[in-house]
Amino acid sequence: MKFEIEKTDDRDLIAAIDKAAGQALSLDDIDRSLLAQSKGERDIFAIYDSAQNQAVGTAILNWKPRYAFYQKLKIPEIQDVKIITPHRRKGFASLLIDHCEKEARQKNAEYVGISVALHNGFGPAQMLYAKLGYMPDGNGITYDRTPVDRGRSYIVDDQLFLMMGKALS
Repeated sequence: MKFEIEKTDDRDLIAAIDKAAGQALSLDDIDRSLLAQSKGERDIFAIYDSAQNQAVGTAILNWKPRYAFYQKLKIPEIQDVKIITPHRRKGFASLLIDHCEKEARQKNAEYVGISVALHNGFGPAQMLYAKLGYMPDGNGITYDRTPVDRGRSYIVDDQLFLMMGKALS
């Protein structure tokens, strides 16, 4: 498989990938992400299928994640790994995650975090992250990046996450 990964600030490309992946962000969300990138708080990467000369996915490496545990330990977080539907299960997500890990390693990060929603819509991501060596961080699950309270009910949606980590040694 021939591919290229590069940092992007192409708003239209990000919006098109989001839409084609079925997880469209608002343009305001994309603009906030691009502003954070311009401040060095995150990097947005696009992966291209060289054989088809087409962008097939994006991922964010967030250097300033909201999750307090990652903040405390200065752990960057891989977020929003999105691959457009016809290109899923071809290794592009693994390549993007590997690229983010290398970027984190180059900035002397010892660990990297990743999170995954707990409903079945994210089943393939849950399996992929485990296959790539990510383990639960030991702090239970979060809702909107805040640890959940025992005995309290939460909506099972895209904000109910298992936070995971991986050593980069």
